[in-house]
Amino acid sequence: MSLIEFNDRVAIITGAGTGLGRSHALALAKRGVKVVVNDLGGPVDGEAGSGSVGGDLSPAQIVADEINSGGGEAMAHGANVTKPAQVEAMVAAAIE
Repeated sequence: MSLIEFNDRVAIITGAGTGLGRSHALALAKRGVKVVVNDLGGPVDGEAGSGSVGGDLSPAQIVADEINSGGGEAMAHGANVTKPAQVEAMVAAAIE
């Protein structure tokens, strides 16, 4: 059975620091996709808890590092996708 590959394609995957987003990022990277691992870094349960939502890039960076160490190409980004200016900055960083 042949493997479907997406060499030289780029995917921005939101929520890719954990859960299904992480799984999708890793699977696409194995198929040659250059991945932008986007995650705000909020709690996994979606609750604010201590009152802070987002602001921790480490979940996204861990996934990007895992992809890069496995021979793929990835970058971490913490854009809030509800804010157009942050999305534009993330896309510009991906293009660069």
